[in-house]
Amino acid sequence: MQQRRIGDVPVSAIGLGAMPLSSKTDRPSREDAIATVHAALDAGVTLVDTADAYAHDESEFGHNESLVAEALAAYGDGARDVLVATKGGHTRRGSDWLLDGSPSHLRQACEASLRRLGVDSVGLYQFHRPDPDTPWEDSMGALRQLADDGLVQMVGVSNADVAQIDVARSIVGRALVSVQNQFSPGWRFSADEVAHCAAHGLAFLPWSPFGGVSAAGSLPSTAPAFAEVADELGVSVYRVTLAWHLAQADVVVPIPGASRPASIQDSAAAADLQLTPDQLSRLDA
Repeated sequence: MQQRRIGDVPVSAIGLGAMPLSSKTDRPSREDAIATVHAALDAGVTLVDTADAYAHDESEFGHNESLVAEALAAYGDGARDVLVATKGGHTRRGSDWLLDGSPSHLRQACEASLRRLGVDSVGLYQFHRPDPDTPWEDSMGALRQLADDGLVQMVGVSNADVAQIDVARSIVGRALVSVQNQFSPGWRFSADEVAHCAAHGLAFLPWSPFGGVSAAGSLPSTAPAFAEVADELGVSVYRVTLAWHLAQADVVVPIPGASRPASIQDSAAAADLQLTPDQLSRLDA
């Protein structure tokens, strides 16, 4: 598969967003979830994105991290080069998603993630979302400390604007390697952040590249130009969508969610799909 980079680490151009394996109300069985992760690895995926908060509620906090760790361990030596990206900063109360970006929480969250993932240092640790009750600078300082202490190898931020990215760059320094924001055919409001990442060599990981779980099924009707190109090429609209993401900049690494092996196999094939300039101009319109 085509390779891109997160920091100094080469990764597959298409990653796996593991959230649907834990957070969906109709999530797959543990066996089927592990089979989905294994199908991703079989297809050449070497980036798996998870988070401590990916679970039904607080009673099973960390479910997704534990599941990913189990799947990678079961895969054996073939998973050795997989970069696991996790996140901290969200908490849960029932089905509600709450925020805690305090340095003390981020330290505790990271240490818990280390235990669930079974590693001494997280490959890529991302701040999940800005916390209005904690100054952004304080959260970034906590991430810098985690990197300085060796608990994390690389740092990312999520749901951040250009100004916040620049503050993160100034505080976290070289350890900051990525930004994970929402971006899709129907949500292009992070275009400035994509361009900013490209200008500064930061990987951009678009989450919900199909518009989110509830919107993905209607993508052919909500993004008709993408469906037309898919028909021309004889591939799925999802494959075209990911190829369009990759064409935005060479720092873009989409992380489509999947809960079935067939879904991630189709997504992974987007890394080899070349869109013509005419097709791209129609999709960018």
